[in-house]
Amino acid sequence: MRVTVFGSGGVGGYFGALLARAGHEVTFIARGPHLEAMRARGLQVHSVHGDFHLYPVRATDRPEEAPPADLVLYAVKTYHIPETVGMLPRLLGPEGMVLTTQNGVEAPDQVAAEVGVERTLAGAVWVVSRIEAPGVIRQESAFRRVVLGELDGQLTPRAQAIARAFAEAGAEAEATAEIRKVLWTKFLFIAAIGGVGSVVRLPIGAWRAVPETRALLEQAMREIEAAARAEGVALDPEAVPQTMAFIDNLAPTATASMQRDVEAGRPLELEAMSGAVVRIGRRHGLPTPAHAFLYAVLKPVHLQALRNAGAG
Repeated sequence: MRVTVFGSGGVGGYFGALLARAGHEVTFIARGPHLEAMRARGLQVHSVHGDFHLYPVRATDRPEEAPPADLVLYAVKTYHIPETVGMLPRLLGPEGMVLTTQNGVEAPDQVAAEVGVERTLAGAVWVVSRIEAPGVIRQESAFRRVVLGELDGQLTPRAQAIARAFAEAGAEAEATAEIRKVLWTKFLFIAAIGGVGSVVRLPIGAWRAVPETRALLEQAMREIEAAARAEGVALDPEAVPQTMAFIDNLAPTATASMQRDVEAGRPLELEAMSGAVVRIGRRHGLPTPAHAFLYAVLKPVHLQALRNAGAG
């Protein structure tokens, strides 16, 4: 395949590197020192599954320089979607598709509004990876999982072929006819733990058993469960208790990724998390007090990080 990775950070850089190592023709869209390093020295991957080095790599900060793609791996942060989604149509070849990887539940529809439902695959990704240094990706989790599917709920040969390409490249990958359910089930976990953890700003072991804080966490999950139902997505009946049990089994030192962004002074994917729950709740007349609280408390933190990033 001809693959364009739009957003070459921890997720896009890592999975794009796997596909390139497997023989696909990959173009990385990146910027700044990361781009300069990739052009000069290639892309180095340090991984629990084995290190490898790609050189040379095709990398650019000009999307129009990428060849027409069979697959665009769209891996920008959710807060970069408004400024980048309009570039997607010109990246696609005649039969090309966009695969979303973003957290939350809104990105697939945002992409489909630009390129069409018939050109959009929704994806959910589980991996711990980051840019360790310019031109260097550090991947730290035993899991590196991709689940993808069509927005209309069909299990198509093309979705299966894309999943197979990821699997042959080394990831755990599958195509599903229930991608909306997969996205919402993941969302129930990350939006709740990310929001509460970002407010508490302590490792999970310090707050998950505190009754009042645990009640806030469960309330945040119940609001997402109700929003999913209102959107026509039937989560498993035990989704909330199963997710609570999963959180109880996390290492006491664990923190959510959005919490780490707060602590590092980085912008937050807040609009795609609690912001989305509040918006969806308002659309359906559902009360969302927990997420309204989390959103109100964290929005100034996000805005300050944006101001600091602009000043930098």
